[in-house]
Amino acid sequence: MEERNELYPVFLKVNKLNILIVGGGEVGHEKLHFLLKSSPNAQVEMIATWYLPKTADLAKKHGIKMTKGRYKRKHLKKRHFVIAATNDSKLNKKVYEHAKKRYLLANIADTPELCDFYMGGIVNKGHVKIAISTNGKSPTTAKRLREFFEEVIPENVNEMVENLNEYRKSIKGDFEEKVKQMNTITEALKVKKSIK
Repeated sequence: MEERNELYPVFLKVNKLNILIVGGGEVGHEKLHFLLKSSPNAQVEMIATWYLPKTADLAKKHGIKMTKGRYKRKHLKKRHFVIAATNDSKLNKKVYEHAKKRYLLANIADTPELCDFYMGGIVNKGHVKIAISTNGKSPTTAKRLREFFEEVIPENVNEMVENLNEYRKSIKGDFEEKVKQMNTITEALKVKKSIK
């Protein structure tokens, strides 16, 4: 039987969650960058003994709290999830173990077996957001798929979403009738191609 991706995709309101990123180097910067690219108002605190200048600049631009010092278990207090992104695998594993004791979700960079979630490729066009996962196996493939979808999804897709939302509000009838009408009007969005 073919192995499959059993992850369940969710879209988190990270502007309402408390997130901790442990690490201020390249990987910490990358995690912060992609989190803020998708959600500029994400509630994040970083803890590290040092920070790259570009990470400090990015954090300052978005009002991210930067704590300079060593990670301690107490830093997990009142968090919803944690991202460990240091170059110290023992420290990253310790962060994971502490998170599990508190029932927190954890993402341990470059260690899929210690991740409760992955930060996949994201395509963002206004209200339309597509997340891409390769089950932690190939971030490069996720990146290429993201680039593909960014190119093929039209820039005016957000206008269409807004118009459909207004139309949806005007539909009369019960839930099933509304779903039926929305399915009918959006039928043209399906693209079928036959392969010869």
